Amino acid sequence: MGSSDKNYAIARIDLPGASTHGWQVRLQRRGVKFAKYFGDRIHGDSDLSLKAARAWRDDLLSQVKETEQARICTRSVRNRSGVVGVSKVKVVTNGSSYEFWQATWSPEVGRRRCVKFSIRRYGDREAFRLAVVAREEGVGS
Repeated sequence: MGSSDKNYAIARIDLPGASTHGWQVRLQRRGVKFAKYFGDRIHGDSDLSLKAARAWRDDLLSQVKETEQARICTRSVRNRSGVVGVSKVKVVTNGSSYEFWQATWSPEVGRRRCVKFSIRRYGDREAFRLAVVAREEGVGS
């Protein structure tokens, strides 16, 4: 990250009429999403909340980089589910995480569809099965 990237993955959030003012950090690496909000009220002001957001983002990027370095020696597998268009996704937001199976397909040029099935709600096997069925029905339609 160079000096021109000092706000990489950081966006300002100001909702008119609401007391929501702060900075949002959002990153995704290998299907895992990371997000955290840094409110001006909590951190004191806009400059301090931006500083906290940058520090969290930089720490996260260094952790991700270490993980990526460890993976260099391993073989990359593009599709671990064994079914084209079906993938397992883990989302991490503000310290909590959830997983789901996702089916994606393109019903026509320039259009993409996506359906997600919660592992917590359906269990791993059933969520996977539902994603496979959704993908087959979506591609067939």
